[in-house]
Amino acid sequence: MSGHSKWHNIQAKKGKADAARGKIFTKLGRELLIAVKEGGADPTGNSKLKAVIAKCKAANMPNDTINNAIKKASSSNENYEEITYEGYGPCGVAVIVEASTDNKNRTAADVRHVFDKAGGNLGTSGCVSYMFNKKGVIIVERASTEMSEDDIMMLSLDAGAEDFSAEEEVYEITTDPSEFATISEKLEEAGLEFLEAEVQMVPTTTIKLEEKDIEKMERLIEKLEELDDVANIYHNWEE
Repeated sequence: MSGHSKWHNIQAKKGKADAARGKIFTKLGRELLIAVKEGGADPTGNSKLKAVIAKCKAANMPNDTINNAIKKASSSNENYEEITYEGYGPCGVAVIVEASTDNKNRTAADVRHVFDKAGGNLGTSGCVSYMFNKKGVIIVERASTEMSEDDIMMLSLDAGAEDFSAEEEVYEITTDPSEFATISEKLEEAGLEFLEAEVQMVPTTTIKLEEKDIEKMERLIEKLEELDDVANIYHNWEE
C-alpha cells in the first residue's frame, strides 16, 4: 500500500491541528460517549472504545481528559446516532462523511448544504463506499523515534500489521480493523508515539485535481470539518 502524500508538509498539518484542538477534543468526546454507550466503559471488553482511546491519544488528548470523558459517558443521558453520508466533490472525487447526531434531519441538511455550496453533490448510500476499504491506519513521524525503519517494520509486522510503508516524513502501518486496537497498544508499549491512529476508509484508487479544483476540494473539506456533527471525512483525492 502506498503512503499518503497528505503527510508531505507535516509541520503545517500540526499547526492546523493545534489551532483546532478544542473542536477536535469535543468531537472525540462524543466518539467516546458513543463507544461507552454501545459496549461499556471497560476498554478491555470494548474494542470500539479501545480504538477510540488510541485515536484520542494520537490527537494528544490528556489521559485525565479521556478518563473523565469515559466516566461522564457512563452516566450521561445523551444519545447520538452514527450516520454515514456518501457523495461527490469536484471532478467526481469520492467523499465519505461519518457523523454522529441527535437530530438526523438537521445533520443531513447541513451536510447537503456544504456539498451544494462547494460544487459537489450528496449521493445515495453505497454510491462511493465500494471504492474504499476499511483499515486501521497508524502514522508514526520519523522524527519522533530513534528506532530504525527496519526495527519499526519488524515490530509492526510481528504485532500483526498487514502492511508497512516508509515515506519521506512518516511511517504508515496498516492493520485489519479488528486487530487495530491490539496492534496499536503493542506499538505504544514498545515506545512509539502516533501522529495519527484510527480505523479509516482507505481509497483503493485516487484522483488528481488541477489547481482550480483543488481549491474547491479544500473548501468542501474545510466546511465539512466545521460542522459539529461531522466526525470523520474520507476521500480519494490524491493530495
